[in-house]
Amino acid sequence: MSDLDRVRELARAGLASLEAHRRRIDDLNVFPVPDGDTGTNLTLTCRAVVDELDELNDADRATIARRATRAALLGARGNSGVIFSQVLRGAADVLGAGTEAEPDVARAFRSASDAAYRAVRAPVEGTMLSAIRALAEAAEDRPDDLWPELVRAGDAAVARTQEQLDVLRDAGVVDAGAAGLVEIVRGIAAAISGEEIPSTVDEEPLTVAAIHEELSRYRYCTTFAIEGEGLDADRLEAELGRLGDSLLVVGDPSALKVHVHTDDPGAALSLGTAVGVIERIEIANMHEQTQARAERLRETAVTTSTAVVAVVAGDGNRALFESLGAAQIVPGGQTMNPSTGDLAAAISAAPGREIVLLPNNSNVVLAAEQAAQVALKPTKVVRTESIPAGLAAMLAFDPERSLDDNVAEMQSAAAAVATGEVAVASRDAQLNGVAVRIGDFLGLVDDRPVAGGPRFDDVASAVVERLLVEPRGVLTLLTGDEEPELGALLETIRARHPQLEIDVQRGGQPHYPLLLSAE
Repeated sequence: MSDLDRVRELARAGLASLEAHRRRIDDLNVFPVPDGDTGTNLTLTCRAVVDELDELNDADRATIARRATRAALLGARGNSGVIFSQVLRGAADVLGAGTEAEPDVARAFRSASDAAYRAVRAPVEGTMLSAIRALAEAAEDRPDDLWPELVRAGDAAVARTQEQLDVLRDAGVVDAGAAGLVEIVRGIAAAISGEEIPSTVDEEPLTVAAIHEELSRYRYCTTFAIEGEGLDADRLEAELGRLGDSLLVVGDPSALKVHVHTDDPGAALSLGTAVGVIERIEIANMHEQTQARAERLRETAVTTSTAVVAVVAGDGNRALFESLGAAQIVPGGQTMNPSTGDLAAAISAAPGREIVLLPNNSNVVLAAEQAAQVALKPTKVVRTESIPAGLAAMLAFDPERSLDDNVAEMQSAAAAVATGEVAVASRDAQLNGVAVRIGDFLGLVDDRPVAGGPRFDDVASAVVERLLVEPRGVLTLLTGDEEPELGALLETIRARHPQLEIDVQRGGQPHYPLLLSAE
């Protein structure tokens, strides 16, 4: 068998193994953003290599290596695909230069590991990088049963990723990129050794806990290739670094591949056209991908004992509730109350056998109680009348606990939290002795007006002081869709309450510039 035929066979085997697990790897995808496309991106990158090899006629090792690495570079998709292209480049640098009948696998894996780490500006352990390094170390031990031992070492590295990254541990998943890389190696190993090497990584069905996530700071995953002469990767990387994060610029002076998460893909593309010809442009909306992944997991997740349906306003608040285990989110709140039918439909769609329903607004409580009565599953309402109270209740939620036990714990947790709001007055009014004019800020504590006036800081500070009349350890602030400037307010709070822990989150709720809770 010629070198080309052998490389084709191994590449196809790696692709087939990856393709068989593509959807699961997509679902594992939590880091660096939960956009659910790692398996797909790796598969498309590997397919570009296989297609390139299929177009070759007879070729020597150096030509095979050069064509395969260029195909991987130009065809790389997403963060994982770009990193994998560098793994392949590092291995090909060794394998393409060799002439021996048995290639030096240990040197190839070490070169692959070194190339991958060089490609990433801020390497993070618990990712594909950890997996390729573990494979290199295992190969350097030169075990008698080389390929099965390599796969076992890769599986162990994948399992360890959950210990290395908090976000993976919280979501109950292993790293998708590491898992994908090891699947490629598993396929190659099976083709070389002639035996299937089953995974030793726990592959229990994913639960709703895997939806533990928050939206990326940036919206668009932007990937493109640049071809030209004298391309300067370092200079381009410095310019692109001002546009976003998760940045990779790899390749050589004649061809570069760029991957960046940004809110301005056009600016990134303009930087590329300034130095060369751009092609293979891929722009994906990561926020939409994140939501699609969450919906997919909700549809396929194992049914738990109890699930939560929550009424929530604001993208940031939605992400917070989902991160704490809410299975279904119904958009709603002040001036946008969901119907009984909307809530009943969400109850039916939730994966739990029994349902806790959180209305999170006093205007939604009645519809929630009606929905609980007509629901086809046992459902009880925890009468949370604000988003902060709902979040406090979620902290006490356990999907494996019974409905009655969850309701008792969640009611107790919600009752222990003091909640406040800063709203904007829609008309002139005098409420509970507090006078406000239309457009003024109105501060409320547990739904009772406590302050009003034209200055946000004054009203918000009055709400905070009322919340902290009793000793409290933690103050949580949820900013609205028009985020207020909190600098002066936070300085005042810290000066008056130096021992207080302050947690600021982007809630995104309309009508309320600020929601507060103290516990």
